[in-house]
Parts: sequence; structure tokens; C-alpha cells
Amino acid sequence: MNSGLYAACAGLVARTQALDTIAANIANSSSAGFRGEQNVFGTVLATAGHHRLSSLNQVTNSYGILSGTRLDQTQGMLTRTGNDLDLAIQGSAFFKVQTANGVAYTRNGAFLVSPKGQLTTATGDAVLGESGPINVANGKLTVSADGTLSVDGAISGKLKLVDFTPGTELSSHGQSYYAAPASAERPATGASVEQGALEGSNVSPVEGMVQLISAQRSAESMRHVLSMLDTDLDKVAAQDLPRVS
Repeated sequence: MNSGLYAACAGLVARTQALDTIAANIANSSSAGFRGEQNVFGTVLATAGHHRLSSLNQVTNSYGILSGTRLDQTQGMLTRTGNDLDLAIQGSAFFKVQTANGVAYTRNGAFLVSPKGQLTTATGDAVLGESGPINVANGKLTVSADGTLSVDGAISGKLKLVDFTPGTELSSHGQSYYAAPASAERPATGASVEQGALEGSNVSPVEGMVQLISAQRSAESMRHVLSMLDTDLDKVAAQDLPRVS
């Protein structure tokens, strides 16, 4: 089989998968606390059962693939809202949240107080403190830089700010929620909470559109190459093979 056909097909698949990642980033560019995903490309060697290949064969049978994505941990821009229940984190920490499917982590601090007086996310999941869910009484809410919540001067609890061991890969669960192995969680250090502000997405819509156009052009190029190779194969089958026979 033509190595060029394999290379073009692998390239088309990789760029198509990359388009999905870029499109998801752009769609969430206005979501508070959203972390964009970056495509990670790799190579695969098609040995076709051969354990030893010449240098030339290794070059011609090495194809680019999308090996996965990684979370961009760059901090988004903080915007003042004036809402006492809007909280933003300066630093690499995350808020810890209890969902129906288990613990999740988020940078989206657009919080609410439920009818039961519990601090929750916009989707109704409990925001966790050092001692579990946080109850907030009626009154003037104040949140200090270390995450301590006070209502009319009386302490209601302290936010559970967490970080992760170096090299931990977080996975996206939608709604600006992320998951990580429980063993990787550790208390946050060097992070501070800013009340009356929200962190925006760290995705630049303009940069995302540039990436989208580039990926689309690459995908179109791969389709064009596949079309040409397919035409050449048809030509060989229709004209050259009969001559050999």
C-alpha cells in the first residue's frame, strides 16, 4: 500500500480530531472558569509485522496522530462583578464541589445560596469547605483572601481550596468541572480568593478562530492529497497493470 496514502489518511484523522477540540474551546470561550484544552500530537510507526526496518522505511512509515489533549492551566482574566457571591481565585487552586457523581473541581466561582441556606454552584452542587458543605445565613457575606466566609462578622466556614501534585492531568467533565485522582489532591498554597469577581475563560476567541482556520485548511489539504492518490491508484489499476499481464 502507498505510504503516502497512509500518511495523508493519518493526517486527515488527526486534524479532524483537532478541529473538535478547537471548536469546543471556542464554544466555551465565554464560560467562567473554563480551561481550554491543547492538542497533543505524536507519531506511530507502521511496522506491518516487521521488527527491523531500514532508516528509509522508518521515515516513510512514521505517521502523525493526535495522541490526546492536555488542560491549559493558564489563568483567565478576572472581571469585577460587585456580587458578593461571585468568587475568583488568584493562583493555581480550585474550588472543591460535591456533585451527584462524586467530587469535582472548578474555577467557576459564580455561587448561589440555596433555599436551605447552603452555598452551591449555579447548577445546585454543594461547594465544600474544610468541614464539608458550607451553610450561609442571611446577612452581609464577607469572604477573606484565605477563603474564610463570614456573615455579619460571624464565621460560617472556610472554602476548601485544593491544588494537585505536579504532573497531574485533570479531565474535563463539562460545566467547568474537572476531575483528578483523589490521591493527587493537596491543600492549596499561595492562592487567594477575591470576592465580587469572576475568572473568565483562558481561551482567546481570536486565537481560537485562527487555530480553527489553520486546522480546516490542513484537513482540506489532506483530503486533496487523498483524492490525488486515489486517482493515481485508479490510473495504475486501469492502465499499467494490464500492460504487465
